[in-house]
Amino acid sequence: MAKPAPHVCENADVTGGMRRLSADDLLVLLAVGRSGRFVTAADELGINHTTISRRIAALERAVGGRLLARVSGGWELTDLGRDALAAAEAVETAIGSLSAPGGRRELAGVVRMSATDGFSAYIAAPAAASVQRRHPRVAVEIVTMTRRATQQRSGLDIEIVVGEPQVHRARAIPLGEYRLGLYGSVGYLAEFGTPAHIGELSQHPLVYFIDSMLQVDDLDLARSFGPVMRESVTSTNVFVHVEATRAASGLGLLPCFMADRHADLVRVLPDSVAVGLTYWLVTRSETLRRPEVAAVVDAIVSRMADQHDELMGTATSAEERESS
Repeated sequence: MAKPAPHVCENADVTGGMRRLSADDLLVLLAVGRSGRFVTAADELGINHTTISRRIAALERAVGGRLLARVSGGWELTDLGRDALAAAEAVETAIGSLSAPGGRRELAGVVRMSATDGFSAYIAAPAAASVQRRHPRVAVEIVTMTRRATQQRSGLDIEIVVGEPQVHRARAIPLGEYRLGLYGSVGYLAEFGTPAHIGELSQHPLVYFIDSMLQVDDLDLARSFGPVMRESVTSTNVFVHVEATRAASGLGLLPCFMADRHADLVRVLPDSVAVGLTYWLVTRSETLRRPEVAAVVDAIVSRMADQHDELMGTATSAEERESS
């Protein structure tokens, strides 16, 4: 977001007196309200942390009340702050429409999101690319991680998590289900045999997450599908799971939309081992009102719909299409 222009307007204070409200100060509040951090807002606007504090203080004097409240990890808008944020969004829209051809606002800015490894690669990245092609001034930063939703004002606009999150002052939106299946490489199954029933799984090592570092309850529950399997290669990164399984380290409990891309991986016991999980999107209402964020969210929802069969492990393979 470019440094706001110093537009100034007159407005009536809620206390009844006439105070000067600066459009610059409103845009500063907008940046802080969206990121929850003075430092992040300062970087975005190209000003220093002290100036952010001074602008917020001036705006609070102008409206006669507190706009921000300190919370763990940053700042939250008060009720008065949300009212002021709506005015700030109107200012931003007006400035954007004046600078855009034909009075239409051109989307611009940075959208920051976090997501799991597989989602980042196969859902978020294509969705972000489609937004960027339509709106070249929108940049999308994707941080890969597998954790619970926090919305602790970490500077993220969007978080994608597995399993329904427990969040406050944020919106949790279900994106759709995906499925895990058990896979073995062609070479591994040729050497050690394909399990004929779930009771034989104890004879095979499992490729999966590091148990002691797993933060997501739904992924931990996914291990209860059958008998205990000894651990083989474990990792916090699902791409490592896929490649370790392809390298014949054992049977991998893998997302179908990732494993089915590899002809050398064979799904075993598909009727017995099919773990359904759900992706959720977490954001704040004030963040979702940003047009560039809304555009990314819409693209993610569209990509999820397009990839439904792949996510559920029911897509027809290229070999099957050719033989039919």
